[in-house]
Amino acid sequence: MNEIKMKQLGKVGVLLGGRSAEREISIMSGTGVLAALKNQGVDAHAFDPAERSLAELEAEKFDRVFIALHGRYGEDGSLQGVLEQLGIPYTGSGVMASSIAMDKIFTKKIWQNHQLSTPNYAVLTPDTDLLLVPDALGLPLIIKPPHEGSTIGITKVNGYSDMNEAYALAAQFDDEVLAEEFIQGRELTVAILGTGAQAYALPVIEIVAPEGNYDYQNKYFTDDTQYLCPAPIDAGLTAVIQKMCVDAYRAINCEGWARVDVLLRASDNQPFLIEINTSPGMTGHSLVPMAARAAGMSYEDVCMEILNTARLKIKPETKKSDS
Repeated sequence: MNEIKMKQLGKVGVLLGGRSAEREISIMSGTGVLAALKNQGVDAHAFDPAERSLAELEAEKFDRVFIALHGRYGEDGSLQGVLEQLGIPYTGSGVMASSIAMDKIFTKKIWQNHQLSTPNYAVLTPDTDLLLVPDALGLPLIIKPPHEGSTIGITKVNGYSDMNEAYALAAQFDDEVLAEEFIQGRELTVAILGTGAQAYALPVIEIVAPEGNYDYQNKYFTDDTQYLCPAPIDAGLTAVIQKMCVDAYRAINCEGWARVDVLLRASDNQPFLIEINTSPGMTGHSLVPMAARAAGMSYEDVCMEILNTARLKIKPETKKSDS
C-alpha cells in the first residue's frame, strides 16, 4: 500500500479483550490483527475496553478502529453505538445489524421471514414446561443461550432427563434460552466480505471435529479438528450454500465482514442456517483467515480489506433551514 493511502488510514485502534465470556479469544484475535496491521505499516495500537474507559477512545484521536471484540459489549451493537456518538469509523456491521445478529432468536425470525432455511426452534423461559420441548422438536435437540458464541453454554440433549440441566446451564447466560432442532449432518462455515450488492462469499469450509464435538476446546486449543477448505462439496451445491449465506448476511444488513455457520443435513443435503457472527475470530485456528487463504488472500490482506471498510453507518442529520 502506498504512503498516501497509509496516511489516509491514519491512527488505528484495534479493540480487543473486552468484558464478555469470549475475552480470551478476543485477545488472541486482536493480537493477530494488530501484528498484521503493523506489518503492513499501519499506525495501529491496541485498546482493551475492559482496562480503559471508552471515553479514552476520543482522547486517543483514533481515525478509525478495527473491532476484534467478540460477544457482548463488542459485537452486540452497544460499542457500535458509542463509536457512532464519538464519530469514529469502525469495521463491521452497524448498531442494528450487530444487535440483531447477536440475538440468535431474532436472527432466526428474520431469516424465516426471508424464506431462508433454519432449524425449527422454541424459546424457553422459567415458565416453560421443559418436558414438552422434545415432543415438539424431537430428540436429540440443542439448547443454548441466544446471546453467546464460541459454543459457550451449549448442550446437545439426548433425552428428557437432560432437559433441566441443559436449560440451567444456558440460563446462566440469558433470561431466554433457545432450544433448536438437531440437524444431523456436516458442519460448514462461510465467511462473507463486503457490503450490500458488493458482498461476496469466500470458499466454504467443512469442520470435522473429534467425535463430531466442535466445542470450545476443539475450536481454539487443539489440532485434532480437521478443516477442509474448500469443502469437498460439488460446485452446484457450493454455489447454493454461498448464495444462501450472502442472502442471510444481507437480510440482517450486515456490513464489512461476517461468518455464517451452516449445517448440511446428511439425509438430503439441505443446508440450514445456524448463526451469523459479525466479529468472527481471527486467531491462528480461526476460519475467516483460512477461507481467505483458499481465495488467495493472506492474513494481512484480509485484515487490510476489512480495515478499509471502516466507516460510520449513521448519517448525520442535516439542520432544516428556517422557513
